[in-house]
Amino acid sequence: MSEAYIFTLAQKTIMVSLQVVGPILIFSLVVGVLVSIFQAITQIQDMTLSFVPKIIAIVVAMFLFGPWMFRTIIEFTYHLFLSLPNLVR
Repeated sequence: MSEAYIFTLAQKTIMVSLQVVGPILIFSLVVGVLVSIFQAITQIQDMTLSFVPKIIAIVVAMFLFGPWMFRTIIEFTYHLFLSLPNLVR
């Protein structure tokens, strides 16, 4: 096992993790900005108003992108397990 392989594996791991959490973070960010704009316009400063829509957006994103996220993680893990015999040598 060389350093290049370790760096490549670490890079792939980071890229897969960013791809998997990206849609959830984007949904949460968009909803957070919209709620902030709404709070600024109406001058409502209730803390639950900012958390509840974000939680709902995250749940919706999980339902929409969950199968794709799960498939991506399974494919990455499958390829990682296939490469294990090459690592032992």
